[in-house]
Amino acid sequence: MSRPASPSRRRFLGRSAGAGVALLLGVQAGGAIAALSDNGQLDPAGDFVPNAFIRIGTDGRVTLVSKQPEIGQGIKTSLPMVLAEELEVDWKTVHVIQGDLNPIYGSQGAGGSTSTPTNYDNFLRLGATARTMLVRAAARTWNVPAAECRAENGAVVHGASGRKLGYGALVRAASALPVPPAADVVLKKPAAYRLLGTRVGGVDNALVVSGQPLFGIDTRLPDMLYATYVKCPVLGGRPVDANLAAIRAMPGVKAAFMVEGTENLNGLRPGVAIVADSTWNAFRARKKLQVAWDEGEGARHSWSGFLAQAQAASGQPGAAVMRKDGDVDAALAGAARTVEANYVYPFISHASMEPQNCTAWFKPADGSLELWAPTQNPGAGQALVSTTFNIPKDKITLHITRSGGGFGRRLSSDFIVEAAAIAQKVRAPVKLTWMREDDLQHDHFRAGGFHFLRGGVDEQGKVVAWHDHFVTFANRVERKENDGGSASVLQPGSGANLSGDEFPGRWLANCLIEQTPLECRIPMGPWRAPGSNVFAWVFHSFIDELAQAAGRDPIAFRLDLLGDKDLVAGTGERGVPYNVGRMRNVLTAVAEKSGWGKRKFARGQGAGVAFHFSHRGYVAEVAEVTVSKEGRLRVDRVVVVADIGAQIVNLSGAENQVQGAVIDGLSTLMYPALDIDKGRIVQSNFHDYPLLRMPDTPARIEAHFLKTDYPVTGLGEPVFPPLAPAVCNAIFAATGKRVRELPLAKADLSWS
Repeated sequence: MSRPASPSRRRFLGRSAGAGVALLLGVQAGGAIAALSDNGQLDPAGDFVPNAFIRIGTDGRVTLVSKQPEIGQGIKTSLPMVLAEELEVDWKTVHVIQGDLNPIYGSQGAGGSTSTPTNYDNFLRLGATARTMLVRAAARTWNVPAAECRAENGAVVHGASGRKLGYGALVRAASALPVPPAADVVLKKPAAYRLLGTRVGGVDNALVVSGQPLFGIDTRLPDMLYATYVKCPVLGGRPVDANLAAIRAMPGVKAAFMVEGTENLNGLRPGVAIVADSTWNAFRARKKLQVAWDEGEGARHSWSGFLAQAQAASGQPGAAVMRKDGDVDAALAGAARTVEANYVYPFISHASMEPQNCTAWFKPADGSLELWAPTQNPGAGQALVSTTFNIPKDKITLHITRSGGGFGRRLSSDFIVEAAAIAQKVRAPVKLTWMREDDLQHDHFRAGGFHFLRGGVDEQGKVVAWHDHFVTFANRVERKENDGGSASVLQPGSGANLSGDEFPGRWLANCLIEQTPLECRIPMGPWRAPGSNVFAWVFHSFIDELAQAAGRDPIAFRLDLLGDKDLVAGTGERGVPYNVGRMRNVLTAVAEKSGWGKRKFARGQGAGVAFHFSHRGYVAEVAEVTVSKEGRLRVDRVVVVADIGAQIVNLSGAENQVQGAVIDGLSTLMYPALDIDKGRIVQSNFHDYPLLRMPDTPARIEAHFLKTDYPVTGLGEPVFPPLAPAVCNAIFAATGKRVRELPLAKADLSWS
């Protein structure tokens, strides 16, 4: 039986947020540490709770809360490590628990590699503030200056006398102290770190490998029912009629009903719910369900139709100009050599191993709703449920479970709002579980796209012109106007909107970047390294084409293109500064670490390079491949150099993220593609939507980190984008064949 909010956790959270707490510290706007509660009394259990993330018992036991959702990225281990480092406790004695959604914790989303950079500094100061209070408590006990005392391994030591008190013995005294001002809290020097930067295994590893209940799909509650939710095969359609009476008569079925839903493609979509006494009985009844559907406008969609629309649009000016510098046509006309190429990539699913699921318990007596969900964005889930059903947020409790993969899919909350809709119809807790087919065919997909590119180089081999007409996908939405009215607009899907600042847009005198949206009824959502996951492949493959046209070494060509400025300012609303110096350094380092140019490859073998800046990280990668004459690809080696700031939090986790991003990037390059026919996703399961298997993973993945004097950065996103172009550029070096359409499985790589 899995009860995600265990009694010990419930007590911890209750004390941490309740009126009986002696002292809670929070992080205010601007980063100040301040008391949220200060009544001079011990917590009811007699524990020291200096902030919402730390509890120290009188027995010296240290419990730390991880507030961000754990989706396999290791954040449940790494952020508590930051607290533990400054708190000066032995990691082996620390107990880590998952925090539920609670305003006291601040932002609790996990996406965009933001968890570490947005929390790192605050967690250092929270840990250091608690340590300072414990040191002062010991100094008062001994009647000595606090400057003569130091915290060490869960205890405070008086240097002069050698006296020592464990944290447990200091709980009562520390709980009575005021919060020290920021000027009195001294952070440790990174050179003194004993925990940060070391290899630490995940706190849940033993539970995961032994199959213990941790994930949302493991949730069990007394008298729980089980549900499935059936949506129209055509994306955006709705049910008109169904054989509900026949379904209700089936063994184990407790209820069957239609849900009206909303027009929000990423919210509660219309469908049919079946509730039973087991998941098996719910799924078995689903096979007998017969529904008459109103398929709507989406029934006209097909990939071949979208391709034809894109090709037609490519011959016209773009609907929107994202960047226009100089005169591209004149520069191309005067170029020594020009290149034209079209790059195409399909819609794909997130395909996380744990299907979407949520357990919901609606309590009519007080109108409250309790949720257990493997979510990346619990706050957004709570908000969507609140607005959809008009339930006040303070009536919605959301327990965050571990997620079996996310990659951006669980930033959406459709599965949560579906479970809430079903729960309001039944008088018991109910767990909604999606089938694998639901997961693939009703995802919030990574958008497909079409890039029509032109570029030119001069006699010296320098880029003189760049033109990209990006044909993308968009949903029609109602947007509020300043006058109080609304207007219908096309809004590109997540990751489907191209910024004019994308490299090399800001570096060239003659650059034109255009965008044309294709309207569709296809729900789209964030997909690992949104936008960058495909833009890097397109742009750094085309840069390689220009380098080849110029007859120049690919790395020298890229260094020349980056130029000698250390910083290039951002432009426009979304523009961010680009630290050219950091990118030059990782590119130079990856050339050195890979031995670029020092090995002579046989025909059928080759090396390719790419770099990309995304999600605060600067990353360069070299891939080495072997392609047989029959076209069989093997990736022999991938060398990664990443500049993600001043500190690696968990070296084991960092290496894991690099290796995972490389493997996921290769898998995404090689196999996934969704066909659309009459508004339906054709693929249904892993038999026709394959992913990379172990024998096809790279033989060697080398991770190198440049420690620099910049803020700490996440790793889940920025390593992913350069992999695909590096491999495709290596394929060209090995075979002379360019890959301009994904997935790679479609390409004929054979050579003679």
